[in-house]
Amino acid sequence: MSTAYAPATSPIATLVDRTMDLGALAPISLDDLVTSASRLTRVDRKYVVPRRLLPTLLQATAGRAKVLDIDGVRDFAYRTVYLDTLDVQCFRAAGQKRRRRAKIRTRSYLDSGATFLEVKTRGPRGTTVKERIEHPDVEEAGLTAAGAAFIADRLAAAQIDTLDVASLVPMLSTTYHRSTLALGPDRVTIDTVPGWTALGPARGDLDRPGLAIVETKAGATPTLVDHALWRLGHRPIRISKYGSGLAAVRPDLPHLKWHRVINQHLRPHSSATIHEGHQS
Repeated sequence: MSTAYAPATSPIATLVDRTMDLGALAPISLDDLVTSASRLTRVDRKYVVPRRLLPTLLQATAGRAKVLDIDGVRDFAYRTVYLDTLDVQCFRAAGQKRRRRAKIRTRSYLDSGATFLEVKTRGPRGTTVKERIEHPDVEEAGLTAAGAAFIADRLAAAQIDTLDVASLVPMLSTTYHRSTLALGPDRVTIDTVPGWTALGPARGDLDRPGLAIVETKAGATPTLVDHALWRLGHRPIRISKYGSGLAAVRPDLPHLKWHRVINQHLRPHSSATIHEGHQS
C-alpha cells in the first residue's frame, strides 16, 4: 500500500538539494524498490565522505541508478530516538561485539508523520533481525505498555535476558535526510546533514552538515558506488548512528570499535560543532 508524503519543510532539505541533482535520475516506486532490491544475503559497506563528493558519485551511476520517489519526494527526513539503560548496556554490547545484543529505537518518518518502535537483534549465523510496530516518538510520549511488551517479547526470542525493559530510557536522538538508489538488485542509501543529541545524564549536541554517510547493500560484487568511492580514496569504515554518535557526543564514554570514525570524521579537531553540558 502506498503512503502519501508531503514535501519536506525542514531547512536541512535545501542542503540536500544543493548537493545532489536527484531530479536527473529515473524514479523507482517503493513497491518496485522492495521487489527489485531485496537481496536475502548481502554485504553492507558504510562510508563517511564529504558531502561535496555526492555529485561525483551520482555521475558514476549515470544511466544505471534509479532513485526512490514517493509522490515527487526523493529525499526524506528521519528522526530516530534510541533507548538504552543509564549504564548504556546496549551501547557497550555493540561496541564490544557481544553476540547477544539489541538496538532499540523509535524511528519517525517526518515527511509522512509515521513512527515505529524497532528492535534489532542478532539472529542465526550473525544475521540481523529487525522487527517493528507502530508507536509514538518515545522521547515525546514515553514507552507505552504495548511497546514495552513488544520489546520484552523480542528480547526473549533473541535469548537476551540481561536487559531490563523497565530500565530503558531515551539516550540519543539523531536527525538526517536519506535518499535511496536502486542499482539492479543492489541498494545504496545516502544520508546527509546528520545531527546527534544526547538525551541521558550527560547532554550534548553534535552537527556535521558537511558529511554524508553512504551505505551500499550488495552481493559479493561491489557496486558502482563502491568502485567510485575507492577511486576517490575512501574505504569502508565502522560507523553506527547510535554507537559512534553517542560516543562522539559524550566524552565520558569510551570510543570502543568506533574510534577511527570518531577521530577522523565526527570529532576532528576544530571541524565539528559540539556543545557539551550536563543535565540539570
